[in-house]
Amino acid sequence: MNILSIENLSKSYGTKALFSGLTFGINQGQKIALVAKNGTGKTSLLRIIAGRDTADSGSMVMRKDIRMAYLEQEPLLDHSKNVLQVIFDGDTPELNAIRQYEQCLLHAENADALAAAQHTMDELNCWEYETRARQVLTQLGITDFEQPVAQLSGGQLKRVALAQVLIQEPDFLILDEPTNHLDMEMVEWLENYISSRDFTVLLVTHDRYFLDRVCDEIIEIDNGELVRYKGNFSYYIEKKAEREEMRESELSRAKNLYRRELEWVRKMPRARTTKSKSRVDAFDDIREQALQKRKNEKLEIGVKATRLGGKILELIKLSKTYGSKKILSSFSYTFKSKEKIGIVGKNGTGKSTFLNIILGLEKFDSGKIQLGDTVVFGYYSQKGLVLNEDKRVIEVVKDIGEYIPLADGTKLSASQLLQRFMFTPEMQYTYVSRLSGGEKRRLYLCTVLIKNPNFLILDEPTNDLDIITLSTLEDFLSDFDGCVLIVSHDRYFMDRLAQHLFVFEGDGVVKDFPGNYSQYREWKLGQEKAGKELQAEIKEQKKAAADPLPAKKRLSYNEKRELEQLDRDIPLLESRKKEIEEQLNSGIEDYDKLQSLSDEYKQLLSDLDSKTFRWLQLSELI
Repeated sequence: MNILSIENLSKSYGTKALFSGLTFGINQGQKIALVAKNGTGKTSLLRIIAGRDTADSGSMVMRKDIRMAYLEQEPLLDHSKNVLQVIFDGDTPELNAIRQYEQCLLHAENADALAAAQHTMDELNCWEYETRARQVLTQLGITDFEQPVAQLSGGQLKRVALAQVLIQEPDFLILDEPTNHLDMEMVEWLENYISSRDFTVLLVTHDRYFLDRVCDEIIEIDNGELVRYKGNFSYYIEKKAEREEMRESELSRAKNLYRRELEWVRKMPRARTTKSKSRVDAFDDIREQALQKRKNEKLEIGVKATRLGGKILELIKLSKTYGSKKILSSFSYTFKSKEKIGIVGKNGTGKSTFLNIILGLEKFDSGKIQLGDTVVFGYYSQKGLVLNEDKRVIEVVKDIGEYIPLADGTKLSASQLLQRFMFTPEMQYTYVSRLSGGEKRRLYLCTVLIKNPNFLILDEPTNDLDIITLSTLEDFLSDFDGCVLIVSHDRYFMDRLAQHLFVFEGDGVVKDFPGNYSQYREWKLGQEKAGKELQAEIKEQKKAAADPLPAKKRLSYNEKRELEQLDRDIPLLESRKKEIEEQLNSGIEDYDKLQSLSDEYKQLLSDLDSKTFRWLQLSELI
């Protein structure tokens, strides 16, 4: 059943056209991902669908009875309230019923109104609403339900907003980068939560594992053209490659045909026949197809890394606490050349603090840090780029340097470098305030890499970057000659880059795991399974020790008679079995006698088995 229809939708931002002529529909129960480059209007399209913005042209029709909830990329919450109050600050039948019931409690003398409110609460199953809210908040790492919203960090604000839309259990859920600011366990929980519900989902995310496991369809906006792929992200990658190959093949054929037709047109006589005129008319279409230019911008990273000496970085028995909370407890490690280390752990275990200690931005309580003379840090902060929004893009880069050295020994101007980072000459004179979230992140990445670092420290570098940029960044980091230390919740990114992990387990414990995230997760699940099996075994042992031994059953008179008879029968059967075996082994030539002994031997074995089994049963009862 169709719940949303969009036809010829267009939107521009100033002089920049985000998209034009988009037409598609969404059916009930579909879980769809929207994929496109940064700056092509993904967030704008979600805001239009959610009713937070309007299109320049086109139409959109949504079914009237649909309950919708929208998670913004940068949610705005009421800072005058606390966490739980914000969760209850919505316009749904359940929340309206709860507010009506609470109002009736203040005027309990109106028994009829209170009874009606209670009946509505029963019908909508509102009594457990707060319990569900607390459960979802806890899963997302929010445990202080009375904490004022004004005191929450940016990541906590996003998680509270996510909890708010999930708890509403809408028919249609619109999510803009829902995995940002979630740790890996939270992302896995969110995957299971969305997959197990039957609501319709339209989302934007860079998390490729999340796309693979949650979505059943991909919508891509590619050079203004909308393409649908009926499958998950792996299917999309496969079919997109086939489509690109087919498009290149068609373009190549069109160019060959254009060259032949161009030669014919040049040689064609002035007196045109009807047939030649139609061929000339067709030539115009062929030329348009052959000469079309496909906009195929790609991030190019090739900056020069400063040479790294033999001594890099050594951490010696580092300890750090915040009040009663331990971040590090006598942690030691010596970094080696070209190491790529991932850092994982629940939110609040101190991952970002650890990076700040290495960079000298925070003090440690005890221990020692020895840094090599040639180390040049490049730090990509989770907080992102902090700039004057009134600056132009090219001014941001020129503040660092007019010319930037490359790995091959050549130099690039600031403008040329920005073009490598997919900022066209027109975009370079755009104000920073007019960039999308992903474009700001890409500019920030540019400012980090042009300083020629040889030790990269990346704190959540994947947030808001599009999949194309992420893929190029992964290629660059794989070939990077220096050291890389990464904090990221993007499991695909970590699997591809991390050679081993620092696992922050809390209470100052940091485990060095020799493998990527998927290998760690598999190992951890195995440990948890073994632990549960051991606990079950101990429980059974305790239960067996606590339970009194069952009283032995006494044989009845008939059972005693049966056991006595078995004691006589079994030796006779054993004796007869031995006799038959001797006869069979003596080389009897009489076929009839041999057949008779064989039949008797089979029957004897059957009788012997059944009598022996019965004898064991009766013996155990004594």
